Amino acid sequence: MIHVEGVSHYFQVGKRGKERKVPVLHDINFSVAKQEILAIVGRSGSGKSTLLNLMSGYTKPTSGSIEVMNKKISEMNEGNAAQFRLEHYGFIFQSFQLIAGMTAFENVELPLTLKKMNTQARRKQVQEMLERFGIAEFGSHYPGELSGGQQQRVAVARALILQPPIILADEPTGSLDNENEKQLLTIIQQLNHEWGTTFVIITHDEEVASIAHRTITLNDGRIIANVPAHREIGGLQS
Repeated sequence: MIHVEGVSHYFQVGKRGKERKVPVLHDINFSVAKQEILAIVGRSGSGKSTLLNLMSGYTKPTSGSIEVMNKKISEMNEGNAAQFRLEHYGFIFQSFQLIAGMTAFENVELPLTLKKMNTQARRKQVQEMLERFGIAEFGSHYPGELSGGQQQRVAVARALILQPPIILADEPTGSLDNENEKQLLTIIQQLNHEWGTTFVIITHDEEVASIAHRTITLNDGRIIANVPAHREIGGLQS
């Protein structure tokens, strides 16, 4: 599904004429299998979120390549990368990133609107998704009227409404209490099993990493461990 090969990245900082390069990632190599749950862990500043941005195509690596579903997203222009994300990726963030001026229903509906799905079909699909996540009664509520757990369920429903093959999640439980964290992790495992969704999860939480088929550890922009768990991916031993 995803192949990261020889990826290094640096940020350029400082005033013009006095710029300096700050290295963030160094020669990163790994692959993600179809239907795998991969956890990427490491302390703050280790390069986890930068790596996720590179995998999504929001940022281009300084060197190396990233191939997703046989397409080199690292070489796509901004327009093609945006279209690729819409068709193949869903995103879950710690901060939820719901649109405050839109209801829960409208937030979940947004990707279908961007895909230009007809009104009747998309409203039916949104209602079914809200029911699946137990938030149908909150469809007319705005994000500010929802609890953190409810907001995250809306965010997950929006990420999954197009049933993308890959979900990229950046600290998805970081704003949740223990009970809501457990519920979200159960949802991730169910979707992985039932829909075959592939998950790449950035986390510092051991409980989150424990549901992964494999854990990659970053330290100072380098992979220092790539450890499989003793569980199966799509019927194959990981």
